[in-house]
Amino acid sequence: MNRVEGVIFDWAGTTVDFGCFAPVNVFVEIFKNAGIDVTMEEARGPMGMLKIDHIREMLSMPRISELWKEKYGRPFNEQDVENLYAEFEPALMASLADYTNPIPGVLETVEALRKLGLKIGSTTGYTATMMDVVVPQALKNGYEPDYYVTPDDTNGVGRPYPYMIFRNMEQLKLSAPWKVIKVGDTIADIQEGVNAGVWSVGVVIGSSEMGLSLDEYKASAQADQEAIINKTARRFKEKGADFTIRTIRELPELIETISNQISEGKRPHSIQH
Repeated sequence: MNRVEGVIFDWAGTTVDFGCFAPVNVFVEIFKNAGIDVTMEEARGPMGMLKIDHIREMLSMPRISELWKEKYGRPFNEQDVENLYAEFEPALMASLADYTNPIPGVLETVEALRKLGLKIGSTTGYTATMMDVVVPQALKNGYEPDYYVTPDDTNGVGRPYPYMIFRNMEQLKLSAPWKVIKVGDTIADIQEGVNAGVWSVGVVIGSSEMGLSLDEYKASAQADQEAIINKTARRFKEKGADFTIRTIRELPELIETISNQISEGKRPHSIQH
């Protein structure tokens, strides 16, 4: 059948944890403990990557790198990355369960996709240990994909590499990348989808890329909401997203559109010749 067969979701910021706040707060905190003040924007930059890679990426940012040299009299090294990560993991684990509420619209959308006969996979920047907290808690809150893959299942190689998507495809028996949609809320998610040759879709409201909590978003004036929605969507498109949607509720309609394109012989940007 020349139709979409499955959707692979990200977790935090896409299906649970509106605004992806669980990890962000901890990144800011561990750097503060090391004597370095980082901005929320810097903490969010590498979001979606495996968390130890995320720390390494933050330390490589010119401003943070410079502050590290000033404070410690030398450039950061791999031991520093590991020390920060050793602090990050327990701090995140302590708060993770509180950040597993499904984002509005997710439960209804997943139900609608299942009625269409679609498989629901998922990938994450969290480790297996972190997902041991997130998965059962999300299930209590009503959300359960058919399958999830962490970077621990792909030899520690997370996004932007495509291997977690390929593991989902293998497990869920999805027959070709161009019959699969990846939905995420970070640049790393978009790049993961592009590298896998699947349809890459950025979801805007509630995304880490947008960076607002539900209360902050609701409190914004409509003109401000529109501006940040457009800016976020533009960023996703620049990084290779085939489509962007404002909320997950728009997904069933988009799937119909993509299925029609597939049957006309169209393919994701990343594999078009």
